[in-house]
Amino acid sequence: MDWPHDPDGEEGSEGKRKYGQAILAKKLDEEGDFPLSASDFVDEHGDEPVRLNHSEVVSVADIFEHVDQSEFDDIVSFHKAVGQAMRNADMWEVDVEKHA
Repeated sequence: MDWPHDPDGEEGSEGKRKYGQAILAKKLDEEGDFPLSASDFVDEHGDEPVRLNHSEVVSVADIFEHVDQSEFDDIVSFHKAVGQAMRNADMWEVDVEKHA
């Protein structure tokens, strides 16, 4: 897929390789973007890349296909819903039970 920017370039990772929710979080303003509609977020960022691991890149829209919640009151609810969706879709690299 041709991405609008390099997921590992300055615009995609601020000079360092970032993964998963770290990429999504930098697209948000915790003070000004909430409440946030999932469809508005996908409309604005859906075609942008998110690196899941060292070899796999998906779009924001690919991730949001698995998000059940349509609106987020704050960044915490956003992260909980997106994190759960990513785990359910096998897009999550960290095994929480292993690191507990």
